[in-house]
Amino acid sequence: MFKDAIEYAKRCHEYQIHGDVIHMPPEDLHQSVVSWPFAAWGLDVIGPINLPSSKGKQYILAVTDYFSKWTEAVALRNVKEKNIVNFIRHAIIYRHGIPKGILTDNGTPFKNKGMKKLCQKFGIHLSFSTPYYPLVNGLAEAFNKMIVKILKKTVTGNKRDRDEKLQEALWAYRTTHRSATTTTLYSLVYGIEPVIPIET
Repeated sequence: MFKDAIEYAKRCHEYQIHGDVIHMPPEDLHQSVVSWPFAAWGLDVIGPINLPSSKGKQYILAVTDYFSKWTEAVALRNVKEKNIVNFIRHAIIYRHGIPKGILTDNGTPFKNKGMKKLCQKFGIHLSFSTPYYPLVNGLAEAFNKMIVKILKKTVTGNKRDRDEKLQEALWAYRTTHRSATTTTLYSLVYGIEPVIPIET
């Protein structure tokens, strides 16, 4: 089955256009600074995307857990304080528990009273990457590139149905085997492998 998948990917036109080009050889795994799942999240915004979706959404707000690499994302019309606070509350706190910290860039949507109030209420340490070295939040930036690539591969017909395909793209990302861990993000978080369409 693995051989067939490789052969299929070689013949797939979309994959050949948007597939990863590996520039660096794989390295040994390094010890993680974060000590438990969902303790620290990297938060970032993708956009504005030139062609808004059919619902007028031209931004993607995404968070990545530093321990498990689990991701959550939502498509937005605009990036406002209220949208970000609601997203953190619903996608992180209510779903995964209260994190120890959140790291983001210095954008105005993240540096505001609403974010400060939310973090104080739940005892979350809010950190910002330095303007001189924004790659401090590299995990979030890496996920942004990955989700854009996945969306380019899955949104082939109508480019404006991007927000409908976002959850499908996240599911594909979470259920794909990683070469470093030889397992999926889904199994790392839930302890079991997901049931995927090919199995049903």
